[in-house]
Amino acid sequence: MSVYSIIIGSGKYIPNLVVKNEVFLSNSFFNDKGEKILKKNEDIINKLQEITEIEERRYLDPDLNTSDMAFYASEKAISDAGIDSETLDYIIVAHNFGDIRHDNQKSDLVPTLASRVKHLLKIENPDCVAYDLPFGCPGWLQGVIQADYYIKSGDAKRILVIGAETLSRISDPHDIDSMIYSDGAGAVILEGKSSDTPIGILAHKTRTDTLTQAHYLKMDISYDPDFKDNTLFLKMNGRKLYEYALTNVPLVVKQTIEKAGLTIQEIKKVLIHQANAKMDAAILARTFKLFEVEVIPEKIMPMSISKLGNNSVATIPILYDMIVKEELEDQAIHSGDYLVLASVGAGMNVNALIYLVP
Repeated sequence: MSVYSIIIGSGKYIPNLVVKNEVFLSNSFFNDKGEKILKKNEDIINKLQEITEIEERRYLDPDLNTSDMAFYASEKAISDAGIDSETLDYIIVAHNFGDIRHDNQKSDLVPTLASRVKHLLKIENPDCVAYDLPFGCPGWLQGVIQADYYIKSGDAKRILVIGAETLSRISDPHDIDSMIYSDGAGAVILEGKSSDTPIGILAHKTRTDTLTQAHYLKMDISYDPDFKDNTLFLKMNGRKLYEYALTNVPLVVKQTIEKAGLTIQEIKKVLIHQANAKMDAAILARTFKLFEVEVIPEKIMPMSISKLGNNSVATIPILYDMIVKEELEDQAIHSGDYLVLASVGAGMNVNALIYLVP
C-alpha cells in the first residue's frame, strides 16, 4: 500500500462588501506613461467586463485583515473535516502582501500570517509548524504541492493549506487593472491515506520563468503623476502576461496529465486561477489542442470570476469549496472524478496538479 494525500475538508471566507462595476464610473484613469485616459469610464468598464466577464467583486471590511480571512476559512475547513486542530502538523498560508490595514497600505509580515492563524485557532501543539508561502497567484496550489511532499515523506499526516489575499488594498485606483482585483480566502485540510489504488493527489508540475518574465507583475507607484505619495501598488503588463499564460499553462497542464498516466478525455473538471475569463477559455482550448482533441466538454471549467473577481491565491480553494458545497450552479464533483488544478502568476510561476476524488 502507498500513502496518498487527500482533501478531507474545505472552507472559505468571501467578504461581505459587494463592489459592482458602476463604482468605478467616478475614477480618473491614467496609462503607464502618466497620461489621462480620455475614453469615457462607461466604455472602459464595459470593455473590461467584455474581456474578463467581471461584473462585481468583493472587498474586505475595513476592520478586518488578510489573516482574519485566513482564520475564518480555516475554522470552516477544520469543522468540515471534523478534526481536532491540535492534530495538524503544518499550517501553510499562501499570500503575497501580508496584512495590510485599511488605513495603512504598508505590508505587515511580522509575525507571519501562518503564526497569526495558529494563534487565532488557539493551537498549543509546538509540533504544528506554521509558515508563509509567497509565490504569486499559484501560491495556494504550491502550498498543496509542498504538503503532498510532507505527507508522502512520512513527515506529516494532516496539513492545513490556506490561500488569502486582500488585493483591494494594493490596487492603484487610477489603473484600469484595479477593477480586476478582489479579496477572499480559501482553505483545505490534507490528510495522508494508505491505499492499494491511487487516490487524491496523483501528479504535479511547477515551473518558474524569470529571464525576461520576472517583472510582468511588479510593485510601482500610481499611474497618476499627481498622486499624494509614493505608495507602491500592484502593476501588471497585461499583454505579456496573457501571452505567457497562453503559452505555458497548457504545456504544464499537459505534462501533468501525462505524468499521471491520463488522457484529457478522462479529466472531469479544470479548476484554474481566474483573472480573465477569455484568457482562461483560450488556455483551455489550447490545452485540448495539444492533445489533438477538438471538442471541449461543457461545464468542464467552473467559473467564479464574474461575481468574485481575481482574488489571487484564494481563487482555486474558494472555487473548490463552492463546488463541493454545491453552491455553484450546474457544477458538482463526484467520487472517481479526475480534477486538474492549475494557476499562473507573478514570478512568473505556473503550476498544475491532478487530483482523483476519493
